[in-house]
This record gives sequence, structure tokens and C-alpha cells, in this order.
Amino acid sequence: MLDRKFIVENAADVAKNCELRGATADVPLLVELEAQRRQLLIEVESLNRQANEVSKTIGQASSDEEREQRKAEGRELRSAKDDCQRAHDDLESQIVELQSQIPNMTHPAAPIGEDDKSNLEIRRGQHEPLNFEFDILDHVELGEKHDMIDFEAGARIAGHGFYFLRNDGVMLELALQQYAVNHLVKNGFTPVITPDLAYSEILQGTGYIPRGPETQIYSIENSNLNLVATAEIPLGGMMAGQTIDSESLPMKVCGISHCFRTEAGAAGRATRGLYRVHQFTKIEMFAFTLPEQSSDMLEQFCQIECEIFDSLEIPYRVVDTATGDLGGPAYRKYDLEAWMPGRGDGGAWGEVTSTSNCTDFQARRLNARYKVKGEKGTNFLHTLNGTAIAISRAMIAVMENHQQADGTIVVPKVLQGLMGKEVIGV
Repeated sequence: MLDRKFIVENAADVAKNCELRGATADVPLLVELEAQRRQLLIEVESLNRQANEVSKTIGQASSDEEREQRKAEGRELRSAKDDCQRAHDDLESQIVELQSQIPNMTHPAAPIGEDDKSNLEIRRGQHEPLNFEFDILDHVELGEKHDMIDFEAGARIAGHGFYFLRNDGVMLELALQQYAVNHLVKNGFTPVITPDLAYSEILQGTGYIPRGPETQIYSIENSNLNLVATAEIPLGGMMAGQTIDSESLPMKVCGISHCFRTEAGAAGRATRGLYRVHQFTKIEMFAFTLPEQSSDMLEQFCQIECEIFDSLEIPYRVVDTATGDLGGPAYRKYDLEAWMPGRGDGGAWGEVTSTSNCTDFQARRLNARYKVKGEKGTNFLHTLNGTAIAISRAMIAVMENHQQADGTIVVPKVLQGLMGKEVIGV
């Protein structure tokens, strides 16, 4: 969350930022309540000091009557102090609730707009969309043709949005995972396999809504645990309540996890098949950095995503995400959209990765800090996350862009050794 002092001292800018990001947060009310809380805190401290002073004089009383009077005065002061403390604590809870609804501030260069239609294309990848000289198949039809994906069996055992991968579908997923992890390790990331469950407070700390009508999270009944929507959640939670030496930063981790999402959005041809599912595997980049390192790290994350999709020979574009599409924690976010020839009517761009600089927004919620050698105190870390590969959508892009006139699928060169074949369907 944002620093409370920053909110109070920059209330107009914070309120304007909320408006641009479509967040319904009552900044003026927070400022008003914070002023009341500070006044109550002064009263609590004053009453406590007065009670202590009276307590010190009890032994100096010249009579039992005077002693009892001073005891009674002390009790009244402590009772008044307790009343003020309860009022203070109630205001504190209200302020924290309001504070948690305020999104991160926004990078000045981020395009202004209420949704992804205002995202700004900033560059293209090495490959342009192909003009196929034959009637193409989408990934659902290709998956059925080569017995790679079974949506019907998935629906029978868990409902719509679940699926079985089969045969070369399995091998393609594993190859994509292995290739992405190898690439990240070469770039200095520590690989980890994360838990599939996390406490509600870890989800809240990373900016996700674990419960309630707006959530996209599967929660475990009668438990404080939830299925994770992305490895960003457990990776961010690794440093919850921890302090790290600044000399150890930046710390880069790549997480391999299943992702579970209710995906309550509208159905349609553009979202059919693997594009919007309830479970998928993702390789996630995450970094803890010093504040002065986070901007460069965001660019590094985006470059790595581009390298992966360039090497997979997938056409894509990078977009700078508009204010209304940023999500609460992100200060700036880049999306990588791959060309999917079978999507919609005649092909369309579809998001396959995103990378965000969350500055100290998540770290403040998680109480994740760093300490500089020789300096007193600690400071909040900066956190960044980025998708290396979301397997389900990457599979769509690979299958549809590398299909041939006879229905076979050419395996990208960087995956051929991992797949053990050059072509699927021969």
C-alpha cells in the first residue's frame, strides 16, 4: 500500500491517480480520519502521562483520604485514556481499510485510459504475422486433430475450463517449461517450485482479493488457505516479515507453479479453448530490489520475455499498459501480446505475458525490508514480477503460428531437442 504520510501530504495527486485508475477510494475521508487519529493519539499520550504523574504522588499523600482521592483521579485518567485508545484503534482500522483500497501511484509515461483499449504499442518482435495461403485451424481444432488436448474429459471431471493435455500436448508443455527455466537460470535467476496454496494475508499483501464477490481466487472452505493464481503470490510472500542485506540485492527468482483462477469473464470465440482456463502452469519471474534498481529491472524482465518469444518465432507486440488496466499494485506494466491466427475472426493479438514494477507497494503490505550496512533502520524493498511463460497461451501461439497446410505443426527450433521431434503430426 502507499505510505500514509505520503497520502496525507499529496492527497490531491493521490485522489487524481485513483480517478485515472478507476479505483473507488475515499482519499479525503482518509485524510480527515487520520487528522482525528493523530489528535486522539496526542490525547492518549497526554492522559497516560497525567495518570503516571498522579500515580507517582500517591505515596506522598498526607492522609488516607488524600491517597484515595489521588487513586480515584488516576483511575479516571486511565479510564479516559482507555476510551481514547479504543477510539484511536477504531479509527486506525477504518484508515487501514481505506488505505488498502488506494492503488499504487502511476509512472508519468503510462498512457491514460480506462481499459486495455488505451494501451500503447511501443514495439514489435522480430517476426511479423504470416499471411497463410490455406484455411488455418485454431488451437482447439489442431489439438483435436493431433490428440493433444481433451476438453471434453476435463469438463466431465471438473467442469468447463479444465482440460487434459495428451501426447505431444504434454511434451510441448514440458519443453516450454524447460526452455523458459533454462533461459532464466542463464540470466541469473534462482529456480524454485512454489506451494500451490497460500494464506489470505499473503494474497492481500501481494494485492490480490482472496475472498468476496470480486475475487478471482479459489479459497479453501473452513481454512485461511487459497489456491494461488500465480507464483507471484508465494514468491512475494517469501520475504514477508523479513529483512535482507542491501548487498544481496537484486534477488531474482523464477517460480514454477500451477495457477488457479475462477475466470468469471465473458465467454466467446476469442477466449475459447486454452485462452481462458481455470488451471494452467506458469513460469514466473520475480525480483526484490533496491528502489534505484527497479526501473532497470522492469526493462530487463521485458527484454527476457521478448527474447523467449522471439526465439519461439512468435509474432508479438509490446504495449505500455494504460492507467485503468494496471491493477492495484503496479506502478508501470508492460504486456506482451502474441499474434494468434485462430483467435476471433481472422486472428487477433492476445496477451501472453506481463511484467510490472510494483515499487514498494507490495513490500509495505508484506513488511519486506532491506538494511544498508552501517546505516540505522530499514527500508521497504521494491518488488517486480513478470511472466516468462504462461504455458496455455504460449501453446496457442506456437500451435497456431507454426501450423502447415497439411495440418502438421513445426516445432520451433529451440524446442526440437526438448521435444525430440521437428514436426508434430508426422
